[in-house]
Amino acid sequence: MSQLDDKINQHFAGLVVRKDLVKAVKGNAIVPSYVLEYLLGQYCATNDEATIQTGIETVKEILAKHYVHRNEAGLVRSTIREKGRHKVIDRISVSLNDKADVYEAEFANLGIKQVLIDSGTVKAHPKLLVGGVWCIADLEYEFTEDKAVSPWVLATLKPIQVSQFDRDGYVEARRQFSTDEWIDVLMQSIGFNPQLFGRRNKLSQLLRLVPFCERNYNLIELGPKGTGKSHVYSEFSPHGILISGGEVTVPKLFVNNANGKLGLVGYWDAVAFDEFAGKQKRVDKSLVDIMKNYMANKSFSRGVETLGAEASMVFVGNTDHTVPYMLKHSDLFDPLPDHFHDSAFLDRLHSYIPGWEMDSIRGEMFSDGYGFVVDYLAEILRSLRNDDYSDRYKDFFSLSSDISIRDKDGIHKTFSGLMKILHPDGTATDAEIEELLKLAMEGRKRVKDQLLRIDSTFHAVRFAYSSKAGKECLVTTLEEDEYPNYYNKTGGVLTEGGLPDAAIKEAAAGTDPRSDDIGAHQPQPSDMGVERPLKEKQVVWHENQRGLTFDDLFGPYLRGANRITITDPYIRMFHQQRNLMELMESLSKVKAIEDEVVVHLITIQDDFKADQQVENLQKISDACAGVGIRFSWEFDPTETIHARHIVTDHGWKILLDRGLDVFQRFEMNNAFDLANRLQQHRQCKAFEVTFIKTSD
Repeated sequence: MSQLDDKINQHFAGLVVRKDLVKAVKGNAIVPSYVLEYLLGQYCATNDEATIQTGIETVKEILAKHYVHRNEAGLVRSTIREKGRHKVIDRISVSLNDKADVYEAEFANLGIKQVLIDSGTVKAHPKLLVGGVWCIADLEYEFTEDKAVSPWVLATLKPIQVSQFDRDGYVEARRQFSTDEWIDVLMQSIGFNPQLFGRRNKLSQLLRLVPFCERNYNLIELGPKGTGKSHVYSEFSPHGILISGGEVTVPKLFVNNANGKLGLVGYWDAVAFDEFAGKQKRVDKSLVDIMKNYMANKSFSRGVETLGAEASMVFVGNTDHTVPYMLKHSDLFDPLPDHFHDSAFLDRLHSYIPGWEMDSIRGEMFSDGYGFVVDYLAEILRSLRNDDYSDRYKDFFSLSSDISIRDKDGIHKTFSGLMKILHPDGTATDAEIEELLKLAMEGRKRVKDQLLRIDSTFHAVRFAYSSKAGKECLVTTLEEDEYPNYYNKTGGVLTEGGLPDAAIKEAAAGTDPRSDDIGAHQPQPSDMGVERPLKEKQVVWHENQRGLTFDDLFGPYLRGANRITITDPYIRMFHQQRNLMELMESLSKVKAIEDEVVVHLITIQDDFKADQQVENLQKISDACAGVGIRFSWEFDPTETIHARHIVTDHGWKILLDRGLDVFQRFEMNNAFDLANRLQQHRQCKAFEVTFIKTSD
């Protein structure tokens, strides 16, 4: 086990489970993860391997004997008849038979209906009335000659979820972890290996949990297929429900006027709409209107009566086009059906998760470490719905007065939710609070900036905050930094230089966020083929940003050099050596074909794979020799170098805070992956590069 796994087991004994065990026991059972983890939590919530193996066999036996597969429903019904009583694991829903004045249960997989259930059980578990709940139930069979009486009798029923938890103990144990450790604990709890995700992607994953701990929170995530957008809402919590966007109706979601039956929002903490996007989908206009009112006012009308509810609304869907295409031709809400592509509806959204930043889910991304039994964490998050942390930033920062009340509401709810997830005791450092505040502001800004494109009656808002010392920070979205010529577009027309009026004034004052001293932007087509005088500058790239190439970043500063020295202690792993080779490729493009350039690398020898390191560096040297680059290297014997930089003999020093290791993981073994072949399609880590002139 890792050090973090040991720590989790120490402070949350009996409440954690090894996440790879879910796959080990699932087999062909079509059942949510929280059901399996409930069982694993009963028998495998330990780090003792012998106990785990025994527990796995016990859980497998329970599933084999009691989980109802649809294709074996007849056999299970026969077993109940022959034995008279049998325990089953199934999804159970309940309806009121008003003609007989009784409640009747329906077993989804077992395929039986009209099973009598007492009103006390229904009152204790009202979610049985809407959508159904996974339960462990004792079912009896008593045949009678009366054809009006069902032979099926429900003896006992127990919903599969944690019955009790110690919230104070949870908060106290959280204090034993650093924020970085806690983020990794939560990532492992939702099933992902945190080592394969950058900081920004981790926070985006955790942002998906906010609807479970924040009342009436409205969230949207649009992005490519296969990025796990709906996973959390279908697998994570017994308090959330995932429904297809095409199955939504007013009676199902809010209230059925015919019988007064309350809809999903009255029973679930989070209602998520899967496959929400799709321009060709038919949408009921009356549904959109009632959703607008509910999302804004937390209430909806039933005839003359107004009802309130606390369910958060989540909308997830797939995009059909790339981000720059959407920004150039429409907006980032482009995939939505026309009735939902409505400014009044979209303005109710508190945050927009950029799904295009998420990697497609691959097998190696899943965790085999320890995390919380998910229904335990789900209960904790549910209890936090009673708290409000939206003002916890005010001791350190203040929002710009330009931000409207509705924008502030979105920022506050997102910030409050993230604070509950990461800092359940409500305390954090100013740096930690600033990170969450910026993320909350960015999510709401993404919504507001697209509304400016859709509806000309909306006014531009300056999303900024100030520290108590008076230092102001302007918040931008990542796609705004990547595609400035397309992003700032209002009413279908680009303003001067792709900037709105406010940004033009900032540029005139020398504060244009696209100025050369900030290099977090792709070169635009109009820049191609134009040689500009080299100058000192600092280049800043954000996590998940695309568009970086060594040709653009380093090429101009390496052109004309005869001798180059690279100092980087981390040219050890294969991907780091590949980055070095790609730098040599960039150098080969800018050097004159008739010239030779001497390149010398100073690095540190790898402790475990020194032979492979030397072999790969020699391969680089051999490859470079054929194009006029004389590459050599040496290992620093003191192993004390920490600085990373490139120094040329024609007067430039390039300071690299991450060295050449600036790209996130990508599929190196897939020859048909564009990120493998072209640097500009790779997501970057957050990094800075500073260019300093050392001589004329």
